[in-house]
Amino acid sequence: MSILINKDSRVVTQGITGKTGAFHTKHSIEYAFGKQAYVSGVTPGKAGQEVEGVPVYNTVKEAKAETGCNVSVIYVPPPFAAAAIDEAVEAEIDLVICITEGIPVRDMVKSSKKLRDSNTILIGPNCPGVITPDELKIGIMPGYIHKKGNIGVVSRSGTLTYEVVHQLTELGMGQSTCVGIGGDPVNGLKHLDVMKMFNDDPETEGVVLCGEIGGSDEEECAAWMAENMNKPVVGFIAGVTAPPGKRMGHAGAIISGGKGTAAEKIAALQQAGVHVTENPSDIGKLMKSVMG
Repeated sequence: MSILINKDSRVVTQGITGKTGAFHTKHSIEYAFGKQAYVSGVTPGKAGQEVEGVPVYNTVKEAKAETGCNVSVIYVPPPFAAAAIDEAVEAEIDLVICITEGIPVRDMVKSSKKLRDSNTILIGPNCPGVITPDELKIGIMPGYIHKKGNIGVVSRSGTLTYEVVHQLTELGMGQSTCVGIGGDPVNGLKHLDVMKMFNDDPETEGVVLCGEIGGSDEEECAAWMAENMNKPVVGFIAGVTAPPGKRMGHAGAIISGGKGTAAEKIAALQQAGVHVTENPSDIGKLMKSVMG
């Protein structure tokens, strides 16, 4: 089983005629069941074209009406990406995965209000995407490093996601679903949301959680896990302690008033029963040890 996406998902690429959208759609189509899953693309004014055999429409509503798409992936440039999210929400797309980096915070605040009044789930922005190994890849992650299995992965960092997956695969541990939630200060799903999904998924037997300094998302997730998580979790916090107000890494990695430090997050995870390593090269080995 998997969470969020599988071979039955039907995907629309917003920004499909752009260089980035076309490139990653091509590689996603070539992965597993991608050819049947990627059913449409959207670029205003480009209706009637095709990209990698995928028909292009002017709007998401048109694409949904014609193809039944229920998942959107967004490769639209930053000034227009929040409007693309809004368009997907208005079309009542179930899941929106926004890869775009650098969206103005003010734009995302406005879009977040619309999301709260809808049934649409947002992942990102500024994220690598989601992959259910051997079924479907939506985003920019390299598909070949993944292996189907029972370890869930959720991470704020894209490159760290790839590193964790590579370690797990090399050690013979496949993944159920890998979710890159992104590190922007205003984003969609949090660690807690994804952890709840993994906890409910009968085929996910263990989870790797990768966080970063800044914010309180990991601490909030830890508080929930302490009372509710019934599967083993391995954790790692990226980043080093910085002076208050110092920005490091993702846009969301801001330490304020001494809160959101690596030490604070590690302590919260450990108190929740999470097996934490401070060495990223040991994440896979620790997961293998924990799984017995």
